[in-house]
Parts: sequence; C-alpha cells; structure tokens
Amino acid sequence: MTHLDQLESQSVYILREAFNRIDRLAMLWSLGKDSNVMVWLARKAFFGHVPFPVMHVDTGKKFPEMYAFRDRYTVEWKLNLIREECPPIEETDPTLPPAARSAERKTLGLRAAIAKHGFKGIIAGIRRDEESVRAKERVFSPRGDSGHWDFRDQPPEFWDYFNTDLPAGTHLRVHPLLHWTERDIWRYIRREGIPLVDLYFAKNGKRYRSLGDADITFPMDSDAATLDDIIAELDATTAPERAGRAMDRETEDAFERLRAAGYM
Repeated sequence: MTHLDQLESQSVYILREAFNRIDRLAMLWSLGKDSNVMVWLARKAFFGHVPFPVMHVDTGKKFPEMYAFRDRYTVEWKLNLIREECPPIEETDPTLPPAARSAERKTLGLRAAIAKHGFKGIIAGIRRDEESVRAKERVFSPRGDSGHWDFRDQPPEFWDYFNTDLPAGTHLRVHPLLHWTERDIWRYIRREGIPLVDLYFAKNGKRYRSLGDADITFPMDSDAATLDDIIAELDATTAPERAGRAMDRETEDAFERLRAAGYM
C-alpha cells in the first residue's frame, strides 16, 4: 500500500466505526478542502452513499463561490444536507478579539444544532498539523454537556480502540483526518480528482490557502494555479497554513479558548 492508501484505509475504518457505534451521527461540511476530502472518504466507506446527514453551520458570510459549490455538490453527491444558521455576533463573548468573536458564532451555532437534532456524534475534518491546540485532540474526542473540550484530560487510544461509552448529555467529536497533513490532503485531492472551490487556485497573483468567512479570511501571494503548482508551493514554504485567518493573528490564547468551548 502507498502512503495515501494507508491514510485512506485508516480514515475509512474510523468512519465505519463511528457509524457502527454512535447513534444519531452527522458530518460537518465547511465546504473547504479538508471537509470535501472527508465527504469523499465517507462516500468511499459506504459505497457511494453517505448514510448520515452532512451539516453546514452557516455564518452567512462565506464566499459566494462556496455557497455555489455547496448547492451543486449537495445534488451531485446526493447528500442529506442540514443547514443551521449561527446566532448574531451580539450573543458571543465580548472579551474575545473581533475575529475570534466572529468565529465563536459557529461554536454557538453548532451547540444549538446538536441540541436541536439530538446528535450523539459529530464528524469533523480537523488535522493535528493545522494548529498546536488541535495537536492535543483524539480521534474519538468526548465533549461535555455544553460542548466544552477538556484538552488537558484526553482519553488514551491504544491499538485503535475508541471509547464510545459516555455519560448522558455528552457527545463525541470524531476526527477521521487527524493523522493527515496538509500535503497529504492535496496529494489525495490530486490522485482522486476531488472537486474544490476554485478560490484555492491562484488568480492575479493571489490564492486562498485556507477558507473561512469572507470578512476574516485573506488570500496569500501565489502563482499556484494547478494542483501540481500548489503541492510544489507547499513543499517550498514554511508559512503556516492558517496565516490568512484573522483569528490566528489575534491574542495567543483566543484559539485555545474557542476550542475549549467547543469550536470546530
């Protein structure tokens, strides 16, 4: 097996374990490259059909190209899409920096969606190499009754044994891409021909390396207009993946506070 085959096999195993062991399961679909890979893997794991809903927790501030992508591939991939709106900025923590407050809308929106639909498991497309706090995650990560995450007390996961025995009122976050890297994602996209929002590809000397809300996400200087170009660019750069996210430029603990409170 190649490296990509091994990654794919592990992710398929995680998705099947989650579906087999967790009642009322949903997959988050942010419309970015990682979540598109995750949906693609779910279609592979279940022979072309995603057997649980995909949920877009919508801030209303995504790029128009992202909404167009969502509407097209919901139909083409025959997805059961749940769209849930986020609350207004006024309901967020006023002590957070501005971009983090905007991002916290997704935390509150997700918390409300979980309560509304009674989900016991949420599949999310985070990776350990994205951000230092996410490096502390587990594949099957327990969340408290309010969605909070105790990153100092994570359960062991020896020999791919995942604990799904949780107290009432809690849920699990399942991370089938946790062991992937950004380069793995792009190489897999190239191998599989996975569709993407075209904002990832350079136009007029700019492209987006990470996609979020349009008002707090910024492009980078780049001439990488093809998948091969992007992979070559990543091989040569030392800049962090989320350098274009305004939230990551704010106070050092803002992201950790959001993640502890249930941020995706």
